[in-house]
Amino acid sequence: MFALQCVIIVLLVVGGAVALVLQTRAANLHRAEDRSMASAVAVAQLPDTAKGLLSPDPTSALQPVAERMRKSVGVDFIAVLNRDGIRYTDAVPGLIGQRAAGDFGRALQGLSYTEHFSGAPQDAVRAVVPVRGPDGEVVGIVTAGVEVTTVSATLNSELPLLLTGVAGAFVLATAAAGGVGRRLSRQTGGLGPVEVTRMYEHHDAVLHTVREGVLVTDRDRRLVLANDEARRLLALPEGMEGRHIDELDLEHSIRNLLASDFEAVDEVHPAGGRLLSVNHRHTSRDGGPPGAVTTFRDATELRALAGRVEATSQRLEMIYDASARIGNTLDVTRTAEELAEVAVPRFADVVSVDLLDPVVAGEEPPAGTRRILRRAAIRGAAQERAVHPVGSAVPVDPTALQAQGLRDGKAVLVPDLTAASEWRGMNPVFAERVLGDGLGSLIAVPMRARGTVLGIASFWRLGEFHHDDVSSAEELVARAAVCVDNARRYTREHALAVALQHSLLPAELPEQNAVHAAYRYLPAEAGVGGDWFDVIALPGARVALVVGDVVGHGLQAAATMGRLRTAVHNFAALDLPPDELITYLDELVTRLDQDGTAASETAPVTGATMLYAVYDPATGRCHMACAGHPPPARIRPDGTVDLVPVPANLPLGLGHSPFETYTADLAGGTRLVLYTDGLVESRDQSIDTGLDRLTAVLAGTGRSCEQTCTEVLDALLPSPQRDDIALLVAETRRLAPDRVAQWDITDDPAAVAPARAACVRQMTAWDIGDDLFAAELILSELITNAIRYGDPPITVRLLYDRYLTCEVSDTSHNAPHLRHAATLDEGGRGLFLIAQLADRWGTRYTPDGKTVWAEQLLSTDRHPTP
Repeated sequence: MFALQCVIIVLLVVGGAVALVLQTRAANLHRAEDRSMASAVAVAQLPDTAKGLLSPDPTSALQPVAERMRKSVGVDFIAVLNRDGIRYTDAVPGLIGQRAAGDFGRALQGLSYTEHFSGAPQDAVRAVVPVRGPDGEVVGIVTAGVEVTTVSATLNSELPLLLTGVAGAFVLATAAAGGVGRRLSRQTGGLGPVEVTRMYEHHDAVLHTVREGVLVTDRDRRLVLANDEARRLLALPEGMEGRHIDELDLEHSIRNLLASDFEAVDEVHPAGGRLLSVNHRHTSRDGGPPGAVTTFRDATELRALAGRVEATSQRLEMIYDASARIGNTLDVTRTAEELAEVAVPRFADVVSVDLLDPVVAGEEPPAGTRRILRRAAIRGAAQERAVHPVGSAVPVDPTALQAQGLRDGKAVLVPDLTAASEWRGMNPVFAERVLGDGLGSLIAVPMRARGTVLGIASFWRLGEFHHDDVSSAEELVARAAVCVDNARRYTREHALAVALQHSLLPAELPEQNAVHAAYRYLPAEAGVGGDWFDVIALPGARVALVVGDVVGHGLQAAATMGRLRTAVHNFAALDLPPDELITYLDELVTRLDQDGTAASETAPVTGATMLYAVYDPATGRCHMACAGHPPPARIRPDGTVDLVPVPANLPLGLGHSPFETYTADLAGGTRLVLYTDGLVESRDQSIDTGLDRLTAVLAGTGRSCEQTCTEVLDALLPSPQRDDIALLVAETRRLAPDRVAQWDITDDPAAVAPARAACVRQMTAWDIGDDLFAAELILSELITNAIRYGDPPITVRLLYDRYLTCEVSDTSHNAPHLRHAATLDEGGRGLFLIAQLADRWGTRYTPDGKTVWAEQLLSTDRHPTP
């Protein structure tokens, strides 16, 4: 046997050695190709190469360069050829002037490639790279390569090491084979094949003849062996070996025992109408392999214990069902209903669950006396005639036993309701209704979780409750109480998240005339998320439309959304273009995540998406930039719908690629639809399908923004809604041409007075009333500053909307700064006057310079009609 193993090892080692040699040779050829291509590209891209090819003496100009490169890179030759293949340089000077062998047609077409060349002067791996002249045309060819003999020499130098490794592998494999053989001999006790065969025959005979069921499971609770008696007692079909015990159709109690770490001796369990005496023992405790052995004996003849065992089995089954059926939702009321459903009719005939009012609302229950409960659930024959139906208040009578249970935190048993009077308290109507329904006994168990009383569960039975039933009731209520408390905590967190989300979203849209907007926000069924939107009024009668999505759900996502929304407001106040604003926001997100790596509870911001658009009603132009967000939809005035091709870019914090801006000219009455991915993408629908459905729905929506929002959500709202949705629809308006006035002025101080006069005439025509004097002063200061400190050309523009906007533009990038002039200073008060007279003022940078603007809020009666 050992000799056969040695022969197999020799064949495997020899085969591996041959494969390794072939692999090494292929790797050397690949490295030769890479080195040849790198050197050829380096020489071809040198500016001197193209110049040398076009010079009168190419060999003198190029031979030194090629030789230096060849020696430094380690290739065998670098040859520079003209378009006809004639060598200008070569490692062998005697070959200069001769035509190189091979077809260089691909190189003359501008292609670089490597090839295995066979021919004079030597077989080689060579790279061929075209040389382009200043006009981009191919003026020559560079070939570089490594001869095959050089590759073979490299392989030969590596062969001793390879052969040494092969020999070592042979020695190690032979030693391992010998060791395995010796270990196998030790594990079988030195038995030969015949003895081992005889032992397994005896073992098999015992398994098939013994009248005691045997189950063997491994460390993973998978069935390894089951004899015939075990299959008969447990009704196990053939082929169950290898399956987990949860996949076997076993009784709950037996399955729980097999899955536990406890040992059992002669425990009685029901199975298929029988009573089985079960012994369960782990094989690892005496040094054996991990696993367990379980034996079963039919103990059906023990009928004296049948009634008690059956009752215990029913209670255990009920407890098991309770653990599986209670707490499937995070709803307080539904959890109370699940408790009642489990207990009726198996344990009680009527069950009522009363919770403290704060618990139902998701709040922390107060300390002290509990006098008012809220009926959360009732189930049973008397539920339709209940004195306190679901949702009603249940006063706590301090003299009743139920109040005692709430105070002491202990279960109360009333075995005979007719004979006892303590449970009646001061509510005779309730007591008469209970007795009239035939109920005979009561167990009242306070619901306690984490040291806090949440309410009380009352179990009523037509017959009599016994003391053994109290433990079952307490077990049921204890499981339900934990689930109720979890639901209460979730309700509180969900309410906090919703409140935070709504507080961080805009309470109402700002007043502006650039667009008419409508919006919807729908939190996910599992809780609020980080979807958000915003409408920001900008100077110059412009408006910014924003929609974004933060990764995750819950309080952290809502808080992160608030941080991003605040940052967008701050960046928008700087009047940045959309691409620059998103770039700054991307850098901010990266810093926030870097600063928050130490705080494990901080939700990551990276991966958030956003779309930012700025619309100018004076020009009808809309600039948009996006960070990984779905594109907006556009509904033109004629009803046609398309998706605006805004460059998608990467989400925030995922890279440093520049963000791109898309500019669109929008006619008045165009509706822009901004949304988050929860509207168009779900587990059952790809985003492409969702976008197609969105465009189809928008093509048939009404003319108003509100109608558009309603109809889109009616048609596309997924069920169930796993992600929150933000939807913003904005209809563009155009500023009438007669509300915009513009003048070009010279950089002469004498031009201030004529420009001011022209502006005053225009504002008088607009009838701005008492605001005229302040506007005249503001214009005068802005024009004077532009002439004194700016660069021509200088442009003055007036916009007449809700605000009167005065803009003065020049080509200088120097920003004006507000300062307080000293008493004796002659200048420095212009911007101070502007700041006092204007509601807002600032500077907006453009590709051609800057624009200094100031806004005055006009009186309501002076507002032009939109």
